[in-house]
Amino acid sequence: MDCVSNCLSKSHFLFKHLNDDELNLVLSEKKEGVHKRGSVLYYEGNRINGIYCINTGIIKVFKTGNDGKEQILRFARMGEIIGYRSVLSSELACTTAEVINEATSCYIPGEIIIELIKNNGDFAFELMQLTCRELGEANSYITDIAQKTAKERLAEILIHLKDEFGVDENNVLKISLTREELANIVGTATESIIRMLSEFKHDNLLEIKGREIKILNYSGLENISNSFY
Repeated sequence: MDCVSNCLSKSHFLFKHLNDDELNLVLSEKKEGVHKRGSVLYYEGNRINGIYCINTGIIKVFKTGNDGKEQILRFARMGEIIGYRSVLSSELACTTAEVINEATSCYIPGEIIIELIKNNGDFAFELMQLTCRELGEANSYITDIAQKTAKERLAEILIHLKDEFGVDENNVLKISLTREELANIVGTATESIIRMLSEFKHDNLLEIKGREIKILNYSGLENISNSFY
C-alpha cells in the first residue's frame, strides 16, 4: 500500500495545500491499515483521536437507532476523509464506520490535523468547504426522507450508486450491497426493499442476480425517483 501516491499526495484535494515540511510531518505520523469486510474503523459514541483517509475499498458510515437498526448516511471510498468532524468538535463519534469492501487507509492523529488548521489557511478553508458540502448532502437526505416515498428513494439511491461507483462492462453496479444495507440507506424495511426490487425487475428496470444489480433502464429509474440530475 502506498499512501503517498493514493491519498496523502499533492494531487489530493485537501493535502495539495500542504508545503513540503507539512506533508513530511503528516507522512511521518500516519499509520497505514488494511481492513477486511465487516471490520469497524470507529464506533458511534467512542472517542476518535484522528481521521482516516481511505485509499482503497468502500466504507459505510451509519447511525444506529434505539431499535438497533442502522441508518446508512453515506459511503466513503478512495481519497475521501472520515472521522474529521469528531476531531474538529472534540466530541464523541456520532456515526460508525464499517468496511463493506476490503479497504486500506491512512490514519492521521488529530493533533496533526489541528496543527495544520491553525497554521495553514488554505488547508483549513478546504476542510471547511468539505464540512459544508457534507452538511448540504445531509440536508438533502432529510428532505428526501420527509417528502419522497420509499420507492422514489430506492430509485434515487440506485441512480446515485451508479453515478458514484459506476458499472462494469456488463452494466452491473460496482458496489455490492445486501438487501438489508439497501433498506438501511432508503430508510425502510428489508421486506419492502425485496418487494420493490422485484417490481423494478418485473418492469425491466433492473436485472438482479444475488447482490449484483444490473441497471437496464436508467431513465426509467429517473422518472420514478422524481429527481432532476
